[in-house]
Amino acid sequence: MNDMELSKENSEISQAKASRIAIFLVLGSALIHVAYLLFFCPLCLAPDEAHYFDWSRHLDWSYYSKGPLVAWMIRAGLELFGPISLAISGSEMPAVRLPAVICGTLLLWGSYVLAQKVFRKPKISIGVLIIAISLPPISAASSIMTIDAPFTCAWIWSLVFGFMAIFEGKNYAWIPLGFAIGIGILAKYTMVLWIVSLVCFFLFSSTYRYYFFHRGPWVMGAIAAFCCLPILIWNIQNGWVSFHHVSALAGLHDGPKYKWYGPLVYIGQQFGLLLGYWFVVWATAMWRFRPTVEKDPKINYLWWMSAGTFLVFLAFSPKTGGGEINWPVTSYLSGLMLVGYYIYLVTKEDNRFLKNAAKVLPATFVTLGLLLSICIHRSEIIRPLLSAFTGPATQQNPFPLRKLDPTCRLRGWDQLGKEVDKILATIRAKDGVDPVLFGGSWNVPGELGFYCKGNPQAYSIGLANGDRHSQYDLWPNPIDHPEKFQGKNFLVVGVVSPAARKAFDEVIELPSFLYKENGNPIGIWYFHYCKGFKGFEKHAGGKNF
Repeated sequence: MNDMELSKENSEISQAKASRIAIFLVLGSALIHVAYLLFFCPLCLAPDEAHYFDWSRHLDWSYYSKGPLVAWMIRAGLELFGPISLAISGSEMPAVRLPAVICGTLLLWGSYVLAQKVFRKPKISIGVLIIAISLPPISAASSIMTIDAPFTCAWIWSLVFGFMAIFEGKNYAWIPLGFAIGIGILAKYTMVLWIVSLVCFFLFSSTYRYYFFHRGPWVMGAIAAFCCLPILIWNIQNGWVSFHHVSALAGLHDGPKYKWYGPLVYIGQQFGLLLGYWFVVWATAMWRFRPTVEKDPKINYLWWMSAGTFLVFLAFSPKTGGGEINWPVTSYLSGLMLVGYYIYLVTKEDNRFLKNAAKVLPATFVTLGLLLSICIHRSEIIRPLLSAFTGPATQQNPFPLRKLDPTCRLRGWDQLGKEVDKILATIRAKDGVDPVLFGGSWNVPGELGFYCKGNPQAYSIGLANGDRHSQYDLWPNPIDHPEKFQGKNFLVVGVVSPAARKAFDEVIELPSFLYKENGNPIGIWYFHYCKGFKGFEKHAGGKNF
């Protein structure tokens, strides 16, 4: 065997070993998340998750603020794994979240596959995979069933299929690419930015500009558009409310108002999301591999698929005040490939300081990321440390832990459900009536529907309280359909504004429910027993469409 054959054999062995390591890491991550959900998860459904759970009980072509995919996936999880989940853990929560674990597993595998295809270096591929596993946002998205789980999964596999179509000459890949993009749009509308980024890559890469006239991208676009028909049909039937909602989030309903601090908030949020270090390395890699300097089209492809989304949300940040922290998260999927490649190149340079830094710092922040992920999933571990920073609860600051522990908003909902069951039982015994269950805002009814006994359908009077619009305003509700609720009694969990109180013969404030964990106040809920609904005087407007 000559040296070339021996080198090739060693490379293939190395590649095979890398694949085995990748499979072990990806499957290991999946099993850990499943075990966590079944046996160790103290976190109730987040308000968003509970809202989507309520959607899953009313399957439709689309919904007020999002496409239908998240509702369909939750319904599938409940139908397939609900009984098993209930038998093992005593709750259907793991069944609701299992699709997130599946999406997270596919996301990790897609990251490894893409890195392998682009760089053909097992060391980079495994490094990218390890970084991805350690990032708290990716770990959280594998445990919480929001739209980001299927959205990011669809994005990474779109990158894989796009690479196969463009750089490997596999024309058939345009077909799964179109479906991946379409599925992503069914999860989150910003999946459209994937196409925008690809257009930018073609436009600024003279070698690949001919793809504007190639049938492959047009097939891709047609398939993606076909997948979007449920959203289109539903919006035609419902006054285009989803498009109004998105434009409101982008600040387009505010006129010429601008917030000068928006870009600073946007950058600061992203810096914190990526633990500071990874954001700096990503920004450095983006500068080093900018298209005006980097000539490798594969690297340019990754660059544009990262820069496109990030720059779009940066451009809108003066209108949105910085936006939500997760909006540009897909920027870092292809950006992660550039981060891994950049670190690899630095380890090959002659500068000893940079080489040592490229070996020590990534390992340090991978470890830090893993520790933070554990703390996010079981934040009670670090409660004493957090309490040392927040101090004790006071009248001015009744819930200090909520400032540093974001998981507080996922706690206590199960206990709230039990408390509401007790109140309902008391009312039935005393008045002989079964009141209709309501939330004072849009984010409460789903939690009540999931955690109250018998999974009752709860409604929202959010608009009457000046809250934002939501899916509950498109279903039967006492504002638009008062005749369905005329004369009934309501049990409202949350606020009942002075204007809303006029809609009832009598409003009785019941004792509130203060939820604590180990003596630490986490949240409080207020209850109002509203008798004799007469109808609201007028349709109240929400904070945004």
